[in-house]
Amino acid sequence: MLAGDDAASGRLAIIAGGGLLPHYLADAARRNGENPLIIQLLDEVAPEWVGYDVEHASVGNFAGIQKLFRRFSITRVVLSGSVRRRPEWRQIRPTLGFLATVPFVLKTLRRGGDNAVLEMVIALLEALGCKVIGAHEIAPDLLASPGPVGTLTPDAEAEEDIRVAIDAALQLGRLDIGQGAVAVGGRVVALEGPEGTDAMLARVAEMRASGRISSRRKGVLVKLAKPQQDERADLPALGLQTLKHAGLAGLSGIVGEAGRSLVLDRAELARAADASGMFVFGVEIARPEVG
Repeated sequence: MLAGDDAASGRLAIIAGGGLLPHYLADAARRNGENPLIIQLLDEVAPEWVGYDVEHASVGNFAGIQKLFRRFSITRVVLSGSVRRRPEWRQIRPTLGFLATVPFVLKTLRRGGDNAVLEMVIALLEALGCKVIGAHEIAPDLLASPGPVGTLTPDAEAEEDIRVAIDAALQLGRLDIGQGAVAVGGRVVALEGPEGTDAMLARVAEMRASGRISSRRKGVLVKLAKPQQDERADLPALGLQTLKHAGLAGLSGIVGEAGRSLVLDRAELARAADASGMFVFGVEIARPEVG
């Protein structure tokens, strides 16, 4: 049982997509004295949950999620993990209170980018009376810090690629398309789209193998939160999988923004980065005003 303000604030739910991040957050919540309810999204690939209360729901079943919130006295919720595809309009199961918003929901699903969809989801969840909080509020130790995760740091060539990729990632994010950009030899060679970071890095590896990218220049991956992004959902994450795919693409390192990106398996990531001769680095950037 939680004491004080935590008890009064009610139980926490973790709406879990694919990947490991939901498990890191659940473990962090447990360390904080919480007993989180896991709402695992159907059709998303995730490790098995052991020792937690777990329920399942489809990504668009707001009526079902509302029932779970009421059943388990949920007042706070965190969104985490990957969602491979947004729901089709036929999969949306609204509550009675949502019926007036259906035209807006359908328009967002059809035309909006990922950030627009996430903002819609946050608004709908909060309409159920729950406070949506960010992953970094549950596990602040996951936030990237300035500087290297391992022992290696970018050289002068990599620093120029980082500068170029930061500019590209910010422009890409402003258009609500993706979070990642790869620069090699001072020019952008790949931008992240709906296919995700790993697929983008696979394209870079293919271009490298075919000779369309010079084998003499390594390059970097930069992942940034979108300028207009609500930090309660989908902060970019750097982990072992990202490092592996960046290595296969021939890159010298991966970069996230200090304070606005997550670093997963920090100790193991540092060891893997050093062993592969790559850097994992947190940068501080001056963000332009969102217009």
